[in-house]
Amino acid sequence: MKLREIYQLVIELGKQADPRGESEVYAALADARREFESLPPKEQTYFDQETLSNPYSDTRILNGQGDEEISRLLTGIDMELGEVLLAQELSKSGQPIDLIFAHHPEGIALAGLAEVMKMQEEILHRFGVPIALAQGIMDERIAEVARGILPVNHNRAIDGARLLGFPFMNCHSPADNMVTTFLQKIFDAQEPRTVGDVMDLLLEQPEYQLAAKQKMGMRVVSGDKKRRAGRVFVDMTGGTGGSKEIFAHLAQKGIGTIVGMHISEKNLEQAKAHHVNVVIAGHIASDSLGMNLILDRIERQGVEILTCSGLMRVKR
Repeated sequence: MKLREIYQLVIELGKQADPRGESEVYAALADARREFESLPPKEQTYFDQETLSNPYSDTRILNGQGDEEISRLLTGIDMELGEVLLAQELSKSGQPIDLIFAHHPEGIALAGLAEVMKMQEEILHRFGVPIALAQGIMDERIAEVARGILPVNHNRAIDGARLLGFPFMNCHSPADNMVTTFLQKIFDAQEPRTVGDVMDLLLEQPEYQLAAKQKMGMRVVSGDKKRRAGRVFVDMTGGTGGSKEIFAHLAQKGIGTIVGMHISEKNLEQAKAHHVNVVIAGHIASDSLGMNLILDRIERQGVEILTCSGLMRVKR
């Protein structure tokens, strides 16, 4: 596959699994187009035109032209300078690496992380929260994340890849969409009675089994296994953790259990206050599951996959 083909496949899979629904994804792309066309020519120069076809600002080709032929890639959760040097050593040892393929964003994709958080507004809306309220809840949190990213040295790993000649891309929200939709379909179909049943369903997936064996297994951090699960909300996409204000509104809309990758202490406090069960399925295991669903599709096209940086490779 060519690099551009992998990138386009990732974006398409992300759209197909987007929990907002197809119509909302294309509405977001149309909004980007209108915003771009409304700008004066001078400002259009600085507009991120990738957003006209890619609705995920945290997923980009970070180094490369797109026409590079990819036969073997090295992938992991965090691909930073150490992993770039690992790719160099593997290439020297007879396993040439054609692409460094990260999950977590670097460079412009990291700088754009806060933008993708607007996805959470529509996801909350699909679970019954009025859209105006969802937007109001998320505004402050999006601004907080954007401020936190401002001082970060975004391009360190990318500069290393550029100097050593490695194409580099990342796949963040599309992979998170994949795991979110994959698990949400299971819970919607199975309707687990208790929080313990929720955990049992998670443990049917090999990534969560592997994590449990490495003492990185899931935890109930609000509620307990014997409590009724109620409606289950899989909260694993949309950039990073949302606002602490969501728990009161989700509880009012009948959400009994949230299954997530991680939760901040201030958000956990609010979950407990509103008697919402929270199961932390595990960050790396969940990221691995989402990436695996995408890597399977890439591998079927004849690309060899090498993993590192915590990614637990399971084929389906």
